[in-house]
Amino acid sequence: MKIFMKNVYCTLFFGVPSAPLPSNAFEYISLLTIVNWEGGALYPMNVASIIKDANEPWQLGFQDAGSPVMEEIIMLHDQILFILTIIVGVVLWLIIRSAFGANNYYSYYWNKLDGSLIEVIWTLIPAFILILIAFPSLRLLYIMDECGFSANITIKVTGHQWYWSYSYEDYGEKNIEFDSYMIPTADLEFGDLRLLEVDNRLILPVDTNVRVLITAADVLHSWTVPSLAVKMDAVPGRINETGFLIKRPGIFYGQCSEICGANHSFMPIVVESVSLSSYIDWIGREDRP
Repeated sequence: MKIFMKNVYCTLFFGVPSAPLPSNAFEYISLLTIVNWEGGALYPMNVASIIKDANEPWQLGFQDAGSPVMEEIIMLHDQILFILTIIVGVVLWLIIRSAFGANNYYSYYWNKLDGSLIEVIWTLIPAFILILIAFPSLRLLYIMDECGFSANITIKVTGHQWYWSYSYEDYGEKNIEFDSYMIPTADLEFGDLRLLEVDNRLILPVDTNVRVLITAADVLHSWTVPSLAVKMDAVPGRINETGFLIKRPGIFYGQCSEICGANHSFMPIVVESVSLSSYIDWIGREDRP
């Protein structure tokens, strides 16, 4: 991975890779969604187009969807934004026409803007628009609420000040449990993301329904991974449930989204999705966390 990232940055800034890529470079290329590959060399491209599953500086839109629910959220957002743009445009045009018309005396038509008919029209049209927005929203809320019921894997997440603990609940005596701490800036390797990398990632398979049970050991936390459309509060003494399905391999970054003390900003979350065979191999390894 170090050689691969070094080649990427050398290509970005100098135009040529610094060394031959390793034999498994295409694994990293698929994970980091690099598309500009030709003739065994990487061509210059923007760093922001390489790593898409973490937040970016000055980002205005959503992160790339890593789950079907996130795709639905982005689609609903775009539909509502389209309707909102039309409404704002029409209302703004009416205001400008009324206030700055060519002849303000005739810009207000009392016989057209006063009366029961127009009152009915501008009551029914907003009601119809609200219905167009409400039904897709309710459908999406139902889908999000039903994600965890047909799960194949159950993960228990516990928030602490200031780290996360993970427990795989389906493997009996294997007792797969580990803590996940942020890697300090001084210990980061080449290509790592500051304040987002952890020592132990949550490993999950793609195309598998995952149930997540979330709680806290001390104060309120919130387990949030934007690319997977997951944001669930971790409450001491209470277990909250959510779920998701990851549709592609990748590394998905998140952070605690509930102020939990002095080191609240140092509680990153990293979910790594792999193929089912790789996940089974990881479960059977003796050197896993």
